[in-house]
Amino acid sequence: MNRRQIVKGMAATVGGMLVLPAWASAWNSKSLQGFQSNFIGLEEALLAEIVEAIIPETDTPGAKKLEVHRFIDKMLADCFDQKSRDVFAKGLKSVETMASQSYGKSYLACTPKQKLEVITTMSKAADADDQGFARLAKNLTIRGYLSSEYVMTKLTGYEMAPGRYHGCVPVKA
Repeated sequence: MNRRQIVKGMAATVGGMLVLPAWASAWNSKSLQGFQSNFIGLEEALLAEIVEAIIPETDTPGAKKLEVHRFIDKMLADCFDQKSRDVFAKGLKSVETMASQSYGKSYLACTPKQKLEVITTMSKAADADDQGFARLAKNLTIRGYLSSEYVMTKLTGYEMAPGRYHGCVPVKA
């Protein structure tokens, strides 16, 4: 290994350490304020119920209470192309259609078990767009839930890098 490679590696490490605190800070509802939602009224309520069906509230808050649906909205707007956003919007309409065909009522009026069955059915559907919607909704819900401030601080014990320093610890031989 030559000196130039070592210097490049050290520069990349230092740059990564400078960027890490900004990247690693947990998102919360305050960090999402000022964002104009792509979903309006019924669509936002529908997305909130979908994420709640995927991760329901138990002894810990559910995905709806942690506002994961707002995280998904922000992710779709900032990180996905127009085709993916169109598939997601079409999937929201398919959820409502499938719920009314299967249970004769709106998705919002279904029981939690029925809501989960609709999402499960979509993930096994023959239509590639329905499968894509279900997969994307599940993945973004899990990602949003696990990276929420509540989960990171209360459940996983996350500490900002570099963590603790114990300078006065005896060395064992």
